[in-house]
Amino acid sequence: MKKYILLLLFSVSLTIANSQPVKIAIISDVHFLSSEIAQPGTALEKFENTSGRNVTDLHAVLDKSLAEIEAAKTDILLILGDMANHGERQSHIGFIEKIKPLQQKGTRIFVIPGNHDINIPDSKKYIGETPQPTENVSADEFVQLYTSFGYADALKCDTASLSYLAEIDAKTWLLSFDVNRYAEYKTTSLSGGRVLPQTMEWALEILREAKARDIIVLGMMHHGVVEHLPFQAIFFPNHLVDDRKWVAETLADAGLKVIFTGHFHANDITQLITANGNTIFDVETGSLSQYPFPYRLMTLEGDSLSIYTHFIDSIVGVPDLQGKYRVIMESFVRREVTARLRGQNFSITDETRDALIGLATEVNVQHVKGDEALNEDMLRVIKQFAEAMDGAEFDADSFRIDFPPEDNTLVIKLRE
Repeated sequence: MKKYILLLLFSVSLTIANSQPVKIAIISDVHFLSSEIAQPGTALEKFENTSGRNVTDLHAVLDKSLAEIEAAKTDILLILGDMANHGERQSHIGFIEKIKPLQQKGTRIFVIPGNHDINIPDSKKYIGETPQPTENVSADEFVQLYTSFGYADALKCDTASLSYLAEIDAKTWLLSFDVNRYAEYKTTSLSGGRVLPQTMEWALEILREAKARDIIVLGMMHHGVVEHLPFQAIFFPNHLVDDRKWVAETLADAGLKVIFTGHFHANDITQLITANGNTIFDVETGSLSQYPFPYRLMTLEGDSLSIYTHFIDSIVGVPDLQGKYRVIMESFVRREVTARLRGQNFSITDETRDALIGLATEVNVQHVKGDEALNEDMLRVIKQFAEAMDGAEFDADSFRIDFPPEDNTLVIKLRE
């Protein structure tokens, strides 16, 4: 009888332990540039002016993000790639020095590489008058550097990529996809990504096993698998994996409900529903290297995942961080939009073109923060542009700039 009671108590304690909420944080696209290879001078000044990234500011943003994640008593931190600015070995070392204290205090950290992390042919250091080549890291060296951040304790590792499977708890797994094309780099990195056939079969076998054992699987990869804004696959195809619709549908039908992504530097959540009625949510987290400096805090409790977004609003010396970097982003986006429109043969007036540039700029700036909404001025420009296209098939009244669901606060049911 005593043994039975002890066994019963032990079983109850296990049930309670497994039902405890798990707090999970996400950061992405930090693009950390180590101060060891970025020192005051002409080279660094040109880099900061060209990129819009002040190295001192971004170090402070990362420090504050990690401090807030620690204060939230986070159990797990997911880092979705592009840890280094552009593949510099010293930047990887410096970034690890930043996150290591959080790990030592008990937070489990899992990383996956981005397209700026491995085998970058043109990594640079910014010391003195001009940028100079600096050491990068190979795929093997990446695993060695980040071995304690997912790889050492992996349940399974893919032999065709740096993808791996990790355990969050007894009933939850983390499936981390490496979809980068660093083996193909020649002169610089490639933005595009793909899921190798071997990797997909490896992942599907894991999802089959998870289904048989009633285990929830959360996914993460650097690139997106579902469009986050209208025409993204046309205008920004390299920010989504190749064959993205097939990849998303295949994973959804195999039981993957949520995948955490980065790469596009925007804070957005979108979804795809397959013909079989299965839904996959692509939870994209914006960049800590640009406006609006987001990170996510999530709570996994039972079959429910609650997602909340936090923004770094200020750092020491920059009380209006959001305002400063919003202006920088608007300037960059406006120049890019203007250049793109000049390459199009639209028969529109200069007034309409200017209004369209303003609209596209506002849409992009809103999109990176999430939960974007059309105002009356934006609707007016859309209708003006539709009329100027002389009967083209474009319904301005039904046009939306943000796909459902909500981007910054959301609860996802992981089981139907």
